[in-house]
Formats: sequence, C-alpha cells, structure tokens
Amino acid sequence: MIGIIDYGSGNVHAIANIYKQLNIEYIVSNNLEELDSADKFILPGVGDFDDTMEQLRNKNLIDFLNNQVLVLKKPIVGVCVGMQIMAKSSEEGQTPGFGWIDATVKQLDSSKLAIKPYLPHLGWNQSIPVIEHPLFMGINEERGFYFLHSYYMDCNSSSDIISHTFYGESFCSVVQHENVYGIQFHPEKSHENGLLIFKNFANL
Repeated sequence: MIGIIDYGSGNVHAIANIYKQLNIEYIVSNNLEELDSADKFILPGVGDFDDTMEQLRNKNLIDFLNNQVLVLKKPIVGVCVGMQIMAKSSEEGQTPGFGWIDATVKQLDSSKLAIKPYLPHLGWNQSIPVIEHPLFMGINEERGFYFLHSYYMDCNSSSDIISHTFYGESFCSVVQHENVYGIQFHPEKSHENGLLIFKNFANL
C-alpha cells in the first residue's frame, strides 16, 4: 500500500487521484498509525524548503519518517520540494533537511538563461536517464514532464543520479540512494508520463 503523506502540501489529492485511477491501494494521511501500515511512501512538496520541514515537524513526522526510511528501509519518493528536503541543506533556507541523500539544494543560475522570465523553471521539459532504471519503464522521453521550480538538488555522488534535465545548465531531476527516490518535476501534472512514474514506483 502507498502512503501519501498529508502534511499540508497542495498536490496530495492530485497524486491520490492517480493511484485511484490506477486501482492501486493507497492512503492519504498524517496519522502515524495509519501511515505505519504503508509499504511505500510519497512525500509531496509545494512551497519552500524551511516551511515544508516545519510543517512536517508540526505533524510529528520527522522522527517517524527517519525510522521508516532509515531503519525499516521502506521505499519513499519525494516530489519537487519533497525531493529537495531529502538533501542535507538548501540555499533557499536555514533549516537542515533529512540528509537521506548526500546533496545540497542550490538555485538555478539565471545568468545562464537567455529568455525571460528566467525563474522559475516552468513548463514541459525532458528528463533524460543516465542509466536504465525501472522508474522510467515505458516513459516517452521526448514528451517529458512538467516542471515548476527555482532550486535543484546538487548531488555529491554521481551514483545517486538517475536522470538530468537542461535549463540553462544541466541539473539532476531524478535521484536515488538505496530506498530513497527524488523527483524534481511534478508527475501529477505530467499526464501519461507522470502516471507511469507513479505506477513504476508502486511496482518497485
């Protein structure tokens, strides 16, 4: 069962609708006992780094998720800011992230962009795998995914990078370290490709 973590992020129900469409069992909750029954987790994210960590702390989810991910080794995928808070820290704020991935979050370099508005990176773009990975099974790479962000995860280990995207510069858009996955784009806004990403995650 997929546990969609409901801590106040705006895209929770859009993700739930995809799993309902796929007929895959899921729960949307911030109740620790309910979430404990999940086999995998989705950590959504809309907003900024510090606020997201604060909302999770207010729901008593920090220690719970650390135990589920680091001790019980349940798979988890973070989406957009949900991915970024998996890093150690961010240029966007002062609050430490989970540190599940050896990375820092940096702002995209607008000086490398030729077309205004420079930031955020908004709209459809490709996410090109650097390795063959089950998350990308059946994906139409040319069609791509929907992005909305100004920050990206800068990984210290290239082995954690699954795919790259180019927007003025190349940045990693999907990462994995052991049972921890991060996706910078919004699968819930990416039509068939996004549906496949969530389906592939459920089947890992």
